Parts: sequence; C-alpha cells; structure tokens
Amino acid sequence: MTQTVAVLGTGKIGEALLSGMIRAGWHPANLLVTARRPERAAELHTRYGVDTVTNAEAAKRADTLILAVKPQDMGKLLDELAPHVTSDRLVVSAAAGIPSSFIEARLASGTPVVRVMPNTPVLVDEGMSVISAGSHATPDHLAHTEEIFGGVGKTLRVPESQQDAATALSGSGPAYFYYLVEAMTDAGILLGLPRAQAYDLIVQSAIGAAVMLRDSGEHPVKLREAVMSPAGTTISAIRELENHGVRAALIAALEAARDRSRELASGNS
Repeated sequence: MTQTVAVLGTGKIGEALLSGMIRAGWHPANLLVTARRPERAAELHTRYGVDTVTNAEAAKRADTLILAVKPQDMGKLLDELAPHVTSDRLVVSAAAGIPSSFIEARLASGTPVVRVMPNTPVLVDEGMSVISAGSHATPDHLAHTEEIFGGVGKTLRVPESQQDAATALSGSGPAYFYYLVEAMTDAGILLGLPRAQAYDLIVQSAIGAAVMLRDSGEHPVKLREAVMSPAGTTISAIRELENHGVRAALIAALEAARDRSRELASGNS
C-alpha cells in the first residue's frame, strides 16, 4: 500500500472506492482524487484528507490510475491523460461498456489496463466487482486491482469476453432485485398490509435469503424446496410464477442487458 493511487472522477462509485481503500488501510497521503467541480474537490479533501489534483497531475504522480468517469466522458479523459501516462503506470477502468482495447489504443504502447465492472452495493461495502485483464496486464496487476476493490466487497476475475454477461448479471443486477421488492410490496398492499409493514417483511426476507445463499453453500433449489410443503402456500405461488413465464422473462431480460452492453462497447449509443 505504498504505491500512489489516483481516483479520477470521484462521484458516488469513486468516493465509495476511496473510502473503502482508507478503511482497508490505505494512507490518505498515498491517495489522489480528481473532481470536475472545485467545491466537490474541497469536500473530498476535507472529508478524507486526500490531495485533490488535476487529471494531468494525477497521471504524473500516481502509480495506478482508476478511471471512474461516465462512459461518454472516457474519450475526452484519455485525450487529456495520454501525454502524461507512461507505460509503467497501471490504468484501471471502472466505466461500463468500455473495452480495454479502447483505452490501450489511446495511451502509450504497452500500458497495462484492467477493466472492472463494479455495482452500486460498493456504497455499503457489499459490492461485486468483476475484473478482466487487458492485453498487457499481468497477474500482479490483477492482484493489485483486487486489493483495491476488495475493500468495498467481493471481486471475481473473468476473461474480458465475459464482461458483457457479467454486466447483465451483477452490474445491472441490483436493479432487478429492487424491481422485485417493489412488485412484492405492491402485492402486500393488495393483500391488505400497510406499505411500511409489507416493505419491512420483504426486505428482511431478502436479506435473510441472501445470507443463507451465501453462507450455507446449498443450491438455491434445495433452499427453495426447504420452504415448500406439499399442497402448501409456497408451491401454489411458485406454480403461478411458472405459469406466467417469470423464469423465461428473467432470461430474456438478462440477454437484453448483455446485448445492450455489447452495443455500448461497440460505440452504439
């Protein structure tokens, strides 16, 4: 943790990563941040004690650059960084849909690039960050990236060819669960429960189910069958989900998310 790391574009995800690194033991003196607005830069300096710098200065001083900008801003940022980034720097991209080849082509030849797809639960240290090596990234570069993103949740290495699928599953994944909770809350109201009570029941059930999936090691089918009794309430509900094609709809939805990720990676807006 003696290397200098710069987070460029410190929005919600960038700030979550910054705070997670500090909790994991990184010293603020080894961290740099950039922000578009001066008042935002001052806020980050006051809150975390880190130096706020320009993008060019970050490129000159940092050993690792984490690009946490929006995908549509990546080209402009790379144009700004290119004169200052030498091939001994590690560049980590957390921008959705941007392939490592796009970044490599705009920086010095041989610059190692690692592509990461985090999801929003990094804000509560329960994120899932999917990590892929670019053409010049080594196992050490991947390990270093895992050390950084491990401060805000779990990490998983995949070939970059699987990043679009991972984006569909985990990058967009939290939204699917929020959608399900919203629908179940409405159902609870229809069944006669006050909204607040229905919401509490569903959220705690979701948390408990997630912990059981994570900690038990059991297949979800086995856990589901443990809830169902013959001719009971749960199997009646599952039958209706199957009758309405919920499983098929989920598969189609994830395929659509994967395809859209591919479109974004190819530059189709």
